[in-house]
Amino acid sequence: MQPELKPVRTDDSRFGSGAPYAAGAGVAISPEAQKVMRNTYLLLAVTMIPTIGGALLGMATGGIILQSPIMSSLIMLAAVVGLQFAIAKFRNSGVGVALLLLMTGILGWWLGPILNFALALKNGMQLVGYAAAGTGVIFFTMGAIATTTKRDFSFMGKFLFVGMIALLVAMIANMFLQIPALALTISTLVIVVFSLFLLYDLNRIVRGGETNYIMATTGVYMSLFNIFVNLLHLLMALAGQRD
Repeated sequence: MQPELKPVRTDDSRFGSGAPYAAGAGVAISPEAQKVMRNTYLLLAVTMIPTIGGALLGMATGGIILQSPIMSSLIMLAAVVGLQFAIAKFRNSGVGVALLLLMTGILGWWLGPILNFALALKNGMQLVGYAAAGTGVIFFTMGAIATTTKRDFSFMGKFLFVGMIALLVAMIANMFLQIPALALTISTLVIVVFSLFLLYDLNRIVRGGETNYIMATTGVYMSLFNIFVNLLHLLMALAGQRD
C-alpha cells in the first residue's frame, strides 16, 4: 500500500497573480515577506513534532489502515481536505495553528504503515534516510531558487493545480487497478509537481503574494510530505533489498 495524499489548495487567491514586487531585483525581500518566511520556517519545524509522534503511533497501530486500505485512504483524504478548509477559515488565529498541527499528526500516523514496509527491507533504514535527504535537497534547492531569482513563478499556480487534481484522480483509479508501472509513474510525477509547488509557494512568500504564515506552512508541508512519501515509494520499488 502506498499512502499518498494530495492537498486541495483552499485559498483561491494563491492561484492568481502574485502581488507586485516593487524592488524587481529578485533578491531584495521586504521586511513583511521576511517575517512571513521566518514564521513559516519556524512553524514548519514545529510540525515535525506531531509528524514524528504520529508516525511512531502509526507504526504501532498501522494494522487498522491495512485492514481496509482503499476505504482508509479515501477517509483519510477526505479528513485532510476538510482540515485544510478549516485551517484556511481560521488562518488568522491560534485555532489555525492547532488544526495544522492536528493535520500533521494525522498524516504522520498515516505514514506509519509505509515506514513499517520500508524498515522490513534489509536496507530499509538506508532508504528512509535517502528519502529524507532527497526531500531536504529539493526543499533547499527550491528555496534557493525562490529567494534568488528575479522571475515571478505565480503563472504556474493554475497549471500545477490542474496537474495535482489529475494525479489525485490517477491515484484513486490505481487503488482499484493496482498497476505497478502506473504507481511508479504517478510517484515520479508527484515528486515533480510538488517540487514545483514548493518553488511556487516559496516564491509567493518572497514576493509578498502570501502574507499568512499558517497557510504558507500548510502548502509547504503538504509538498514536503508528498515528496518524501513518493521518493520512499520509488526507492523501495527500485532499490529495496528483500530477504
